[in-house]
Amino acid sequence: MKLGFFSFAAVCVLVTAANVGWSAPKLDLSECKKAEIKFDDGDSFSCGEEQVRVLGIDAPEVAHPRHGFHKDQPYGQNASQLTKKLLSEARRIVMVRGGKDPYGRTLAHIIIDGDLLGVRLLKAGLAYENVSRYGTNGLPEFALMIKEAAKISPKPKFDDPHVWRKQNKGKK
Repeated sequence: MKLGFFSFAAVCVLVTAANVGWSAPKLDLSECKKAEIKFDDGDSFSCGEEQVRVLGIDAPEVAHPRHGFHKDQPYGQNASQLTKKLLSEARRIVMVRGGKDPYGRTLAHIIIDGDLLGVRLLKAGLAYENVSRYGTNGLPEFALMIKEAAKISPKPKFDDPHVWRKQNKGKK
């Protein structure tokens, strides 16, 4: 789902604001340089010292023994490799922050050369949308894009990571 990010975001925010009678919120966004990225898995990485969790999706897990996950979830490495490829090949990476999670990570929509990373993972069948579970994080236009992409994307061939984590935490 390609978008001219700044023009799309500005139009969506202004149209929404005009329709509901509120003033447009200020987006908390910044650029992440490729040299600052440390990869983790399909839906999380670090940008410098900032740990980032991609908003709107849940990708399959990779082994994180210190967190109690001793094996990869099926397709976990595939999602990790696609995220690494997309971030590594990007000309521009923009983070649109939507708060923090309980682990202190920044929750953000990631825009790679005009595409939402979450949408790319959904279209590849390598993530479930989780806007329905966790809400919009104050970014309804991006959440809508995630939900719409999930409707037209192939169903993932792995269990919902939310369920998989509950069933596999601590198992060796």
